[in-house]
Amino acid sequence: MMLLAIEQGNTNTLFAVHDGADWIAQWRTATESTRTADEYAVWLSQLLTMRGLEMKALSGCIISSVVPQSIFNLRNLSRRYLSVEPLVIGDNVELGIPVRILKPSEAGADRLVNAIGAHLEYSGDLIVIDSGTATTFDIVASDGAFEGGIIAPGVNLSLQALHEAAAMLPRIAIQKPDRVIGKDTVSNMQSGVFWGYIALIEGLVARIKAEWGKPMTVIGTGGVVSLFEGATESIDRFDPDLTIRGLLEIWRRNSHLKA
Repeated sequence: MMLLAIEQGNTNTLFAVHDGADWIAQWRTATESTRTADEYAVWLSQLLTMRGLEMKALSGCIISSVVPQSIFNLRNLSRRYLSVEPLVIGDNVELGIPVRILKPSEAGADRLVNAIGAHLEYSGDLIVIDSGTATTFDIVASDGAFEGGIIAPGVNLSLQALHEAAAMLPRIAIQKPDRVIGKDTVSNMQSGVFWGYIALIEGLVARIKAEWGKPMTVIGTGGVVSLFEGATESIDRFDPDLTIRGLLEIWRRNSHLKA
């Protein structure tokens, strides 16, 4: 079995291939809601060829997307070029976990997938921090249930807002500044964003733990969160494979639905 897993966020889309034993290839592309199935196919087939793989070797597809207008094209990519009906998170796919929030239908597909991926790897109660367009803090109970969480603006979104709303502030890259107190505009902005997000993480993790009242392990995932590795003790583990691990588990739980 060769599985194509697609995890689409608002900023980036991950394509990963699992051969039944291991993840053998991963690629990221910018999320563009207007990209057609044909455009995806041209891009993907070239990358597969570079790895010595072929589109026709892919025998399954699972899709998690928070961009509703893109799901049609991703579904058509699977149907037209893989000749398989994809599993789409949120489309009558069995997740196998309780969703203990007021309106379970409002839970983002990416957050539920992360919850499953985290529960598979770590025991006890968990906080999963994932930073993309938004920074999310998700609570996963020891039985694997999604208990809700927090949504805050993402780092890049904050940088973009600073640049666009203040005429004198330049567009900058995220990096750890040498000092907390900046000596010029760029170092001021870098400190505000970097150490500001560290403070956000530390403050919210502390408040979540106090409210939860039981020990919790904090897992960081996503490319942006990895920038904070070594800068805070509030995150216990950094796990870049949380999402694709969750997608693979959902695929296995729903393998009877394969077309």
